[in-house]
Amino acid sequence: MLRGLATISFFADDVEAAVDWYADLLGTRPYFRVPGPDGRAVYCEFRIGDYRHELGLIDARFRPGSSDGEAGPAGPGGAVAYWHVDDLEAAVERLVAMGARIHEKITERGDGTGFATASVVDPFGNVLGVMTNPHYVQVLASAAPR
Repeated sequence: MLRGLATISFFADDVEAAVDWYADLLGTRPYFRVPGPDGRAVYCEFRIGDYRHELGLIDARFRPGSSDGEAGPAGPGGAVAYWHVDDLEAAVERLVAMGARIHEKITERGDGTGFATASVVDPFGNVLGVMTNPHYVQVLASAAPR
């Protein structure tokens, strides 16, 4: 039933500021942009990572639970999607240096198996999970052309 990650959606009161922050983090600009009536972005999308997953930044007025063009419920919550990183400590340090705040400190998940997670809250109120995941590395290696 679940075939793979399609899009992660993050919400921001200022999509343009969120785009700049994520472009700096990711080292790339969004490939897709939807302007609102005033010309400022209401939706932008990046393709990132080994499988070109989509990260969408959406105007907070469209957050589920919003009404009458007002932002919906604010604050971190819901599911946390974890993105694989090669160096978890360095990734968390960079995110914090860029203005994110720790949501969950680096936590080992298992007895030395290589799984560890952390999460931050970006400057726009979204939870961004990062982790080291040996399974991800195995899948990536098995998908490589032979």
